[in-house]
Amino acid sequence: MKKNVILTVFCFALGAISGWSQKTEYKTITDITYTQSGDRYAQERGKLDVYYPQGVKDCPVVIWYHGGGIEAGNKHIPEELQAKGYVVVAANYRLLPNVPIDSCLDDVAASIAWTFKNIVKYGGSTEKIYISGHSAGGYLLSMVGLEKSWLAKYGIDADAIKALIPFSGQMITHYNHRKMHGITPLQPIIDKYAPLYHVRKDCPPLLLISGDREVELFGRYEENAYMYRMMKLVGHEQVYLYELDGHDHGAMVHPAFHILTEYIKKQQ
Repeated sequence: MKKNVILTVFCFALGAISGWSQKTEYKTITDITYTQSGDRYAQERGKLDVYYPQGVKDCPVVIWYHGGGIEAGNKHIPEELQAKGYVVVAANYRLLPNVPIDSCLDDVAASIAWTFKNIVKYGGSTEKIYISGHSAGGYLLSMVGLEKSWLAKYGIDADAIKALIPFSGQMITHYNHRKMHGITPLQPIIDKYAPLYHVRKDCPPLLLISGDREVELFGRYEENAYMYRMMKLVGHEQVYLYELDGHDHGAMVHPAFHILTEYIKKQQ
């Protein structure tokens, strides 16, 4: 169910996109239900917000997933993605340890599928859907974008995603999933719940962004560097690795948005 529009802002469009007025009105609709599950907790968490420009069609779309170790956090429209000419979708998902990690991944897949099936109504293009998120969000989107069965369940081809752009996402099996099974965060595991397990040459473009290797969380840079190398070895031609010197796990988020927005600009 859609709630009333809660935000209307007027701003100057920053991109030179054909057919746009300089003055663009943006609106946000909150708490749209995307889940198909009747489970009470799924209904509680299975919500998303849509931020979109009025009177514009075929906009790039960014789906954003929050961090929080898959144990905490809530959806929000990042300030860095506002007034850029994008449609932005921010989705919640169920959290550990309330559910197994399969439920978290299913929620991400369901919210992506909802976007493909509904975003045209908000001026977005299904051919320009970029998926991004920080930390836990980066891990979850990487899993769903690489292992195609999660989206296939909803009739969506993961390769229709324009690009996967995780910010400091875990590329081995997520540490809080390991914790639920008695494994410590410093015991690395690569199994079917690791994005690294699902490397393939035919997936969407992959932008791996990490903070400084010396101050990142739990060797996060090295995980992303390993993913980069393995994707290269299997023949993926559009995988990129960025290390943001001097930035820790939290501080890397703001400059990472610059990489994301510049990449989208080059695709227009």
